[in-house]
Amino acid sequence: MKRITFLLVLFICNSVLAQIDRVEPPNWWVGMENEHLQLLVYGQNIGKSVPSLDYDGVQITGVKKGDSPNYLFIDLTISDQAEAGTLKIQFKPEKGKKIVHEYELLERTRPAEDFKGFDNTDAVYLITPDRFANGDTANDTDNSLLEKTIDRTNDYARHGGDIRGIIDHLDYIEDMGFTAIWSSPLLINDMASASYHGYAMTDFYKVDPRFGSLSEYKELAEKARERGIKLIMDQVANHTGIEHWWMKDLPFENWINFQERYENGESTIYSNHRRTSNQDSYAAETDKKRMTEGWFVDTMPDLNQKNPFLATYLIQNSIWWVETLGLGGIRQDTYPYPNKEFMSEWAGAIMQEYPEFNIVGEEWSYNPLLIRYWQDGVKNRDGYTSNLRSTMDFAMQSNIVQGLKEKEAWDTGLIKMYEGLANDFAYADPENIMIFPDNHDMSRIYTQLGEDAVKTKMALSYLLILPRIPQIYYGTEILMSDAAKPGDHGLIRTDFPGGWKNSSKNAFTGEGLSQEQADMQSYLKKLLNYRKNSIAIHSGKTIHFAPENSTYLISRIAEDETIVLILNKNTEPVEFDLKRYKELGLEGKTLKNLITGDTMKWSGSLKLPAQGAYLLTTKMN
Repeated sequence: MKRITFLLVLFICNSVLAQIDRVEPPNWWVGMENEHLQLLVYGQNIGKSVPSLDYDGVQITGVKKGDSPNYLFIDLTISDQAEAGTLKIQFKPEKGKKIVHEYELLERTRPAEDFKGFDNTDAVYLITPDRFANGDTANDTDNSLLEKTIDRTNDYARHGGDIRGIIDHLDYIEDMGFTAIWSSPLLINDMASASYHGYAMTDFYKVDPRFGSLSEYKELAEKARERGIKLIMDQVANHTGIEHWWMKDLPFENWINFQERYENGESTIYSNHRRTSNQDSYAAETDKKRMTEGWFVDTMPDLNQKNPFLATYLIQNSIWWVETLGLGGIRQDTYPYPNKEFMSEWAGAIMQEYPEFNIVGEEWSYNPLLIRYWQDGVKNRDGYTSNLRSTMDFAMQSNIVQGLKEKEAWDTGLIKMYEGLANDFAYADPENIMIFPDNHDMSRIYTQLGEDAVKTKMALSYLLILPRIPQIYYGTEILMSDAAKPGDHGLIRTDFPGGWKNSSKNAFTGEGLSQEQADMQSYLKKLLNYRKNSIAIHSGKTIHFAPENSTYLISRIAEDETIVLILNKNTEPVEFDLKRYKELGLEGKTLKNLITGDTMKWSGSLKLPAQGAYLLTTKMN
């Protein structure tokens, strides 16, 4: 009897008429550099149908069924002769009537060369959107999603910040002197808890409704662009959220890593996080496999980019967002964890489509050799070419903290910063590496430096004149701290004062800030706005001198502008002999203190007050 019932259920399932639930990418454009497009079509029994179309300049060149009968992958070639319009793709199922799906081919709104990516002339403002500002309280909750409420007393719950909150404060961001915004992911994370951070996406084409809508995301990009501010999108190619729609019906048997274990309900195989296995000539294959194929956590399935259909899906998804939003860059999360050949292909495809674009990859390593490996232009011993222009300088970030915290000695203190910068000889393009005092995954710089505002100013002034792309995390300008629980992610990502109507302080207006907070905000604002127009910082020659007597001088030199930064760790005023720095060519010249506006003549010696950063410029206006 059970056997008959099973066969009856199987017969009913197999006889269900085909339907289409989604087609991805949801649209495309004519005139793209790559004429090939692969559509993922999903719906009950759609894999058993035969697609066809009749449209000038567009042809179906391949069809592939998934292992699941509910997937069909269609390869299209869109020639230069194709015009924008509606493709009527017909699907002939085994049974029933034909299904017609209307697919939009759009005109491109901007030529590829207009997609200029961020570079070292920019200063990037990193925002965790849920914690920045709540511009629309109507979208705070969504009863259709798993995490239904907000709770600002819980550091790991949603707090209500959204896209509208960022839009509402673009004037503040511009006024501070930032020229690019990197927002943590804004795509939907329909997860049961801790969905606020955005890194467990459950649909790669849908904006989280608690952050807003696609139209608001486009509005953010457009209004930022009107102010000369680039929008950098945070993307994740390594993993997805366990509640992603395809996890209930995976297209192929190898769509995710360790898929058989997942489908059999067996325990997760975790990544060993041995990132050096990507470069290590001696690395065991089992260690390489664990590194790239192991999951981060039980709730984040690790994607198998070696599946060619998934690889194409991820590449097209990135290009779709660049084109849809007019992005000024991508930040790719956990860069060393996916298959590295895929990552080269992914970055290469984007850069081929947008030659002036930029992508920064997260390589959390304190070893410059590992950071170096991932940057385009390096001749790696194994022949690997990354196609990645920028990576993140965790090594220099660590050197700055150590240099300012350690006692001065032959091999400790400021020498860490000096020798760290000396490693630039190894990089193909140091000016295109991203430097930062902190970010959403590490303690606030103010906390790292023992809640010392003077040292925090020293750190910020130093990294803002380096030959790098600087990134500042929201709240650094007002000394936000996680000292109560150092390193706690929920506390690091604290609500920005003034982003909620009941805030006791307002950092956007300065209301309620302490004198120390207001001073830091003013200090950073002056630095950023000066940097915005400084040729010396953007493209000048760098000269620095080995630290002596607890002081360290670094200079950036252009034809009509010289910047000098002196870091002084002495707790008492000190006489700073200028004779040693003769090669800077400043003898007898007048320099202005960038922060105070005071002027001084470069001659003989300079009396430095106690510990601090002293930033001088020959530019008087």
